[in-house]
Formats: sequence, C-alpha cells, structure tokens
Amino acid sequence: MPGRHDGATDNETRVERRAARRGRDSSPRVGGRDVQTGYPRQVATPHRKIPLVVPKGMTPVEFFNSAANLRNLSQDNGLLRTPEDFLLYRKAIGHSLEFDTSVILDTSQRILDPLGRPVRRDQLTEREMKVFSRISHTILDYMAERYPDPEKTLLMCGEASLDATWPLCKPGVPSIRMIHNHFIAFPMEQLAAADAADPNNPNLTDGGHHSLFLYHLSDVYHEFLEVLDLEVMSPMASGSGQLAVTGYPQGLPSWIVAGGMAGLSRARFWREYDDLLKGFLDFYRAFFGLVASPGRPMPDDLYFPDQVENVLLFNNHFHGVAKQIRDRIKADPQFANEIRWRPAYKQIIYRDEGGRVIVTISQNSIGNAITEMLGIVVGRSEDEDAYNRAEPALMEKLLEVRDRLVAAGLGDALPTPFDRG
Repeated sequence: MPGRHDGATDNETRVERRAARRGRDSSPRVGGRDVQTGYPRQVATPHRKIPLVVPKGMTPVEFFNSAANLRNLSQDNGLLRTPEDFLLYRKAIGHSLEFDTSVILDTSQRILDPLGRPVRRDQLTEREMKVFSRISHTILDYMAERYPDPEKTLLMCGEASLDATWPLCKPGVPSIRMIHNHFIAFPMEQLAAADAADPNNPNLTDGGHHSLFLYHLSDVYHEFLEVLDLEVMSPMASGSGQLAVTGYPQGLPSWIVAGGMAGLSRARFWREYDDLLKGFLDFYRAFFGLVASPGRPMPDDLYFPDQVENVLLFNNHFHGVAKQIRDRIKADPQFANEIRWRPAYKQIIYRDEGGRVIVTISQNSIGNAITEMLGIVVGRSEDEDAYNRAEPALMEKLLEVRDRLVAAGLGDALPTPFDRG
C-alpha cells in the first residue's frame, strides 16, 4: 500500500505540522483556549415545526417513504434538481445550524417501490456516479472555501446506506430509502463547549455483533482491503484518525487523502472512494453469507472474488467467528432480530482539527447518524424562534452553494422564499 506521495504540497506540509503539534500537546486549542478532549459530545440543534400531517392510520416512517411526502420534500425544501433527479435540499430537521444540506437521488416519482430505489453508490449508473461525485466535490470545495481554518470548523460529508436493510416497522428506521449524502459543518467552539454525551449510547458504537470487524476480524479485514489499488488515499494506523475533541472514530479503518481538500478535486479520488465501498461490500457479503449458510457457494456479484476466496474463505478464524454468530442467532431471538443480512454502512469524508482530510467507513447496521461516527450526538428540539434567528444565515450559504452548482452545469435552481428579487 502506498505511503507518502512525492511532491508534497504546501497544504500537506501544513497538515503534517499541525498533526505533529497536536501529537505533542496534551490538549488542542479551540478559539484561543485549551479544551478537554477525548469524549463524545452532545449538541443541541433547534428546528422549525414540520408543516406535514401524517395521515391517520399511517406510521411516520410509512408516510416519510411515500411518493407524496418525497414530492413535498422537493416543493418545501428543494434547492436544485439535476436531469438525473439528484435533489439538493435543506434539512427540515438538521444536524447543524452552521451549514447543513443533503443531496438525494430522488427516484420516488418513477420508482414507486421504496425497496427498489438505489441506496448505494455501486447501484448508480456510470453517469449518475460521475454527477454525484462532481456535486459532492463542488459542495465540499465551497465548504472548505467558506470555512478555511480547520481549527475553527469541522467539515464532513457522509453517505448513509442502512435504508434497504431495515423493515418499515423497525424503530429508528431511516426516513428516506434512497441514496443520499449529508454535508455538515460544526463550529469547533460549539463542540468544545458541548456537554459530554453518554458513552454507552448504542448509536455511538458499532455495538454487539456489528463490532465484529473491529474486535474479532480486524486483522483479516485490513489484510483483505490490501487488494485496493490506492494512489490518492493511504491507510492510517487504527485510531490515528480520531478527532481530538471527541476521540472518535474509534477503531474504524481510515485513509488519509493526499493533498487534503485539493485531493478531492481528482477523479481518481472518487474512484478510490468507490473501491473502498466495494471492498466493504464484498467483506460484508462473504461474512454474513457464511453466517447464514456455511455450505453455500461464493456470491456471484463480488468485486474481488480472488481476495474473498484466498484471504477470507480460506481463513479458519474468519470461519470460527461466523460460527459463533450463527450459534448465537439460533439461541437468541432478540440478537437474531438485529441481524442485517444485506450490507449496511456509513461512509464519511471529514476534515479534522489538524487539516487532514480523512475517509472512514463504518462496520455496522445499527441506526447511528453520520455525526455519531465522529462522536457527536445531536439532540433536536422544536424551537421556531431559535431556528428563525439562524435561518437567514443558513439559507444564504445554501443558496450560494446552489448557485455554484448551477454555474458548474450541475442542475437547475428551484425557487425558494429566500431568493433575491
């Protein structure tokens, strides 16, 4: 696997100096003061009243996944739509009032079956993949320009794909079963001042059987991922990608992006980003396929079949852990009910306090949010006054990023009450 690249940029040099400084300091400085570090934080985020009424006899989850609600999402919160039906929208119930938006592939009007809609990058067409990557890069580029100092603002972009693995009746089910990216900025001062979150919150962990990759299969998982042909990204030692302020992520496989934010402008990065997902999907399918039926043949749709056969399926430890899970499933109905037989993950790109741009992928299928992978629990409350005070500045930034996407030929603006003129 490649290490440091030749011809390091000035940005990379600054990142390395910051990282070294953080390594020497007992605690980082945020807003000119030292802060306690290494524990999860809980931030409070107000939201406006949602102007929707769930029809009698329907659960909120059932309604949120309906074509009618998703049409309303575009009408009430839409900012931009592309010919491919990517929809940029503001979050009705968001994570951060600093900057918070999402892009979803809104296929709801042409694919009525909620389980028939694309929920992962590998399910997109080649054109959709390129457009999705360009949109993501353009938004991240805007965020880095708007928030240039990594010691002041945490930036993240996260893709969630738990959707197709959850039954509609399951508590905590994701509300929209379509591929979508979240783009979020948190002021570091807000995180430093936030209360400690409960470290036993299950959403902060890859809990139960979902921690298998970390606690029981870490070595074989990392050996398996060595098949990836990476140039822009380099693997990081376990734990070295943690945010100082929260101490998360904890043990997830991580990769540093050469060139920092500038590295995201290379098409090669987005191909490698897709390859990380493909490797994860193969590992997940191979493992839970073995749990489900140890005598079954290898799946037909593997991306790295030779690696699956030689690194995973010829590994006695891999088989032994699968047997442990299989035996527990037979004996424990509550544990069995939590199993997600289809691949489920969260994949994120984030800029840490030292300016490093890092990619990580979760190993779970529980209902944690993108922010919780980084140790940030968001407590939301309906507060019209507080939201109204923050809304103009938030919308100003969302309209700026919308205009940048339009100028790049990435869709047409949708009208909002905040448009000038």
